[in-house]
Amino acid sequence: MSNNYIPLYRKYRPQKLEEVVGQEHIKQALSNAIKLGKISHAYLFTGPRGTGKTSTARILAKSLNCVEGPTVTPCGKCASCVDITNTVPIDVIEIDAASNRKVEDAQNILEKIQYVPVNGKYKIYIIDEVHMLTNTAFNALLKTLEEPPENVVFILATTESHKVLDTIKSRCQRFDFRRITTDDIAKHLRFIAEKEKINISDGALFSIAKNSAGGMRDSIALLDQVSILGESKEITEEDINNLLGRLSFDVLHEMSEYIINSDSINAVKILERVYNSGNEPVQILSNLMYYFKNLLVVKNCDPATTIELTNLNEGQIKILEVQKESVETHQIVFLIEKTADYIKEIKATTNQQMWLEVALIDLANLTNNTKLAELQTRLQALESGNVSAPVHFVPQPPSTPAVNVSSPKPQPVVEKTQEEVKEQTQEEQPVKENIQTQEEFTPMPKSKMVDPSTDIRSLWAELLSHIKSPSTQALLKLANPVKIAPDEVVITFKQAIFVKQANDGSKKTVIMEAADEMFSQKNTVVTIRTPMDTDVEVGKVMPAPKSKPDTPTTPPKTLVTPETTVSQEEIETVKETKNETKPQKETTHSEERYESDQSKMIKDLFDGKYIN
Repeated sequence: MSNNYIPLYRKYRPQKLEEVVGQEHIKQALSNAIKLGKISHAYLFTGPRGTGKTSTARILAKSLNCVEGPTVTPCGKCASCVDITNTVPIDVIEIDAASNRKVEDAQNILEKIQYVPVNGKYKIYIIDEVHMLTNTAFNALLKTLEEPPENVVFILATTESHKVLDTIKSRCQRFDFRRITTDDIAKHLRFIAEKEKINISDGALFSIAKNSAGGMRDSIALLDQVSILGESKEITEEDINNLLGRLSFDVLHEMSEYIINSDSINAVKILERVYNSGNEPVQILSNLMYYFKNLLVVKNCDPATTIELTNLNEGQIKILEVQKESVETHQIVFLIEKTADYIKEIKATTNQQMWLEVALIDLANLTNNTKLAELQTRLQALESGNVSAPVHFVPQPPSTPAVNVSSPKPQPVVEKTQEEVKEQTQEEQPVKENIQTQEEFTPMPKSKMVDPSTDIRSLWAELLSHIKSPSTQALLKLANPVKIAPDEVVITFKQAIFVKQANDGSKKTVIMEAADEMFSQKNTVVTIRTPMDTDVEVGKVMPAPKSKPDTPTTPPKTLVTPETTVSQEEIETVKETKNETKPQKETTHSEERYESDQSKMIKDLFDGKYIN
């Protein structure tokens, strides 16, 4: 190797702002700052590697210290420009924070800051990978970064800005460098190839550009590496793939066809050929995942967006256009996710070849039974319990909604006698037994379904029969059922005080347990509230009264209000609920005679009065 050989990434490092590839927003901002003389004392350049942070820092230093400067176009010939090009640390000092990260190194910088510049107008410190400094070193620089001596400029560069202290960021002008586009990288590579007389195809340049992940330095370094192959023939995309250990588009297309068609035998055969060619398992799956990504883009994007996102040529896009018709979007996404999982597995295992074969066989079988129509049909078959029925896709009507009497057009409630209700129950009994027999053969436990034709009053009576607490059952005599269904039970009270009592933890738990027992499920949603305009009032329904011994009764007092007449039975219900929530007070004989606590509450509740 010649002693005069200079790597291409150093030879073609930009020397002026206009030569920096991409980063138009940064070039414009720095050019205007130099022209207007608005030079900050500290800058922070952040962004991915190879995007021009250090090169821009050097160009800015040249622009400030050039004999003709500050200028946007430094001459590159004066002593200051030559020193910066040759990295001679006179007025521009470059420091690698990864190897100079201690507090002693920061103190050494502060000691030398006091010296005036020699050749230029500014003393400039370029600190690369500044996030590697320790917190102690950062703190040592804080005050100086905020108020440095005159003609001192700090330029901090980092790939991980989140590791830089916020107190440092707030003292700097921040410029975020973006990844360079594939087109811009390919154009610059073509410029270098023509300068260096490298015989390389456009497809190969695009492969190099895509492999660099937006970094110009990596692209130029790879071009330098493959340049030795262009002495006798043109460097092709295949050469780049072989050099990088990547699979060609044709091989990936053939492999993906076997996977999509669930042909695991041929998929393993082509895998064996590719693996024996020296390709690494992780690289094989990574290339395959990237291919599926391109297929997903082709299937879901317009042609212009497809070309931008995939960087494929017209012939390759046409191949994907044909292939996309045999696979659905959710299948492609699932293949990508599964491939990513196997990549993680292969990285962690010691037997990579075995897991590579397992991965491809699994991928080749994933698409066999994943069509949406088949999945929908199978799900319907499982829900109906007819798992042995042949699978044919037939659109099913929507499921019948549960009973909800809060609909805008409620049906009138028809009063039924006890004999009619008994006859209806006897007619429904065989149907219920048949339903229970079918439920024994369903693969999963299911909630008890409600017949839409069942009267809400019958359902309410059944729910009341499951109430275990006498006080809760007495309170519900004043309630009105709005909805009785497995998904929700809605009960209303005309008075807010009853709503509050029913929502009490113990009473609501009793109601929920009764609903769970009624619908053969758990955690039934129970809503207790005041009535709405759309609710329909159902006639009073109570379970069969329990036999009680004959006891003499006295005529109950009747409390009259302008709108409501409350019977003694309802007063007793309020007494029971009141006694559970509020301790009784001791009263004198005269107070019990004229006005008890319970009767006073009823009078206040309904705004009533006593009638002698």
